[in-house]
Amino acid sequence: MIAGDGQVSFGQSILKGNARKVRRIGKGEVLAGFAGATADAFTLLERLEAKLEQYPDQLMRACVELAKDWRTDRYLRRLEAMMLVADKSVTLGLTGNGDVIEPEHGVMAIGSGGNYALAAARALVDSDKSAEEIARRAMEIAADICVYTNSNIIVESLDEA
Repeated sequence: MIAGDGQVSFGQSILKGNARKVRRIGKGEVLAGFAGATADAFTLLERLEAKLEQYPDQLMRACVELAKDWRTDRYLRRLEAMMLVADKSVTLGLTGNGDVIEPEHGVMAIGSGGNYALAAARALVDSDKSAEEIARRAMEIAADICVYTNSNIIVESLDEA
């Protein structure tokens, strides 16, 4: 499950409040969420989809190959975005530093409100709430605290595929 808000900011201004930062890629079998520069994130999503075509059903391998390219390619190195991706077997965070990280406690977050959402989700993960309820509540808490996060929340689940 991946959740995201809809706010696109430029400095102190909100450019868009209903952006879709969470989407399905790789024939709908992979969820991807992004934070950072929108055009950069779309470039990375396209590159990840190409890697998934090259390495079908191997999300970890595709992500490692993308991270290698991202770190070494002169053009990609300048991209300012982060991604969370998940399939039925693994959830990963990708950064321009070459990081491909699995969550330690079953939850991850990125973006300006990421630390707030992460803290809220970790506090709720041992509750009787469903994964979707935890994701939505964590995003609501982040939106209440962070001015760069809004409450226009999109949640995608692989269970719905």
